[in-house]
Amino acid sequence: MDWQIETVCGSLLREMMKFAWDNYKQYALGKNELRPLTKNGHIGNMFGGLRGATVVDALDTLYIMELEEEFQEAKKWVEKSFDLNVNGEASLFEVNIRYIGGLLAAYYLTGEEVFKSKALELGEKLLPAFNTPTGIPRGVINLGSGMSWSWGWASAGSSILAEFGTLHLEFLHLSELSGNPVFAEKVMNIRKVLNRVEKPQGLYPNFLSPVTGNWVQHHVSIGGLGDSFYEYLIKSWLMSDKKDSEAKKMYDDALEAIEKHLVKKSAGGLTYIAEWRGGILDHKMGHLACFSGGMIALGAEHAGEGRKRHYMDLAAEITNTCHESYARSDTKLGPEAFRFDTGTEAMATRLSERYYILRPEVVESYMYMWRLTHDPKYRQWGWEAVKALEKHCRVEAGFSGIRDVYTTTPTHDNMQQSFFLAETLKYLYLLFCEDDVLSLDDWVFNTEAHPLPVNHTNFKAKASVQ
Repeated sequence: MDWQIETVCGSLLREMMKFAWDNYKQYALGKNELRPLTKNGHIGNMFGGLRGATVVDALDTLYIMELEEEFQEAKKWVEKSFDLNVNGEASLFEVNIRYIGGLLAAYYLTGEEVFKSKALELGEKLLPAFNTPTGIPRGVINLGSGMSWSWGWASAGSSILAEFGTLHLEFLHLSELSGNPVFAEKVMNIRKVLNRVEKPQGLYPNFLSPVTGNWVQHHVSIGGLGDSFYEYLIKSWLMSDKKDSEAKKMYDDALEAIEKHLVKKSAGGLTYIAEWRGGILDHKMGHLACFSGGMIALGAEHAGEGRKRHYMDLAAEITNTCHESYARSDTKLGPEAFRFDTGTEAMATRLSERYYILRPEVVESYMYMWRLTHDPKYRQWGWEAVKALEKHCRVEAGFSGIRDVYTTTPTHDNMQQSFFLAETLKYLYLLFCEDDVLSLDDWVFNTEAHPLPVNHTNFKAKASVQ
């Protein structure tokens, strides 16, 4: 790459973000997501009557990319139209990572009080979900009545590790900003329960009963259902300015167990993280698990000299495997899940796993690996992903996921996910920015890529964005 890829990519990614936003604004403003083929909005049932998921998810990306007019449009919508008096079934996890995370990040980047007050008001509405015998929250809450329950599909009324384990970063900031310790107390209690319960082989299963505090079944995954729990352990430590030693120990112990029991090498030499079902391995990785390359690299920086090289190598190998899942498809975009069995490697073997919904996890790992190694291949891989998104996912009125990554004439799914603006485009942009734009020394990203400051008193952290 002998040309100025940073400049080209930066301007192209700003244009992609503007295109995604402008079409959302034109056809779906106030709805949660844009349906770009039919040019209308999608509300969905994850957010309990809340609207504007794409607005709140996009705020910080618009700001960081210096799309000032678009940022002001989004801010104005939050001020004038973002109604929190709603009644409906919301995912505690999704409301926290998208709405509260997005509002907190916008507040820390700009100092604008409206974002802080909305985040605190919404945080209050989530608290009744923790009213269980153990204090482990249930996954679904009615934001109007405060009634909460577990997902119907979750094993025997259990709560899900990735959901109750992905509240810590945001809730500490809610306590910090409100002066109300209740938010921090709720998430510290989750830790107590997890430290008390016996871990099979040191692993954390995905389902826990909020009534008994015991595991409900022994399914372990670094992908969906488990993923961001692990990420929040290392990030809690980093966000505490490396004072939260409990989080660091939990992360170190969990990673050791994962490496011992789940990390495998394929016949073709690809390192992957299998899933574990009661001791039996399922040799597949989900796209969601591809965040783990970046996570392990982030932790490796602080692993002590002996282990640092080992974990950086592991992070690079996993990121390479996830890149292969893209490189081996006809569209150069990766499938929802890929397998390592029956001679197939890093490819989806089931029709139901061949889709791509604009997910960020692979490019997220590229960004971390670039920032921590400056190996130019990560920017090269990111550029390949940008070209593939442009070629296969850009439609007349936005960006759409595709139903099959293994055909060069893919069918579009008619959905521009809010996380495409929050995460995918932001991580790609940061991959091609200077390292001091949202420096990893000063910020941690929540699992929706919303930056939260390491130094809690640093409310007006604009200097590290410009």
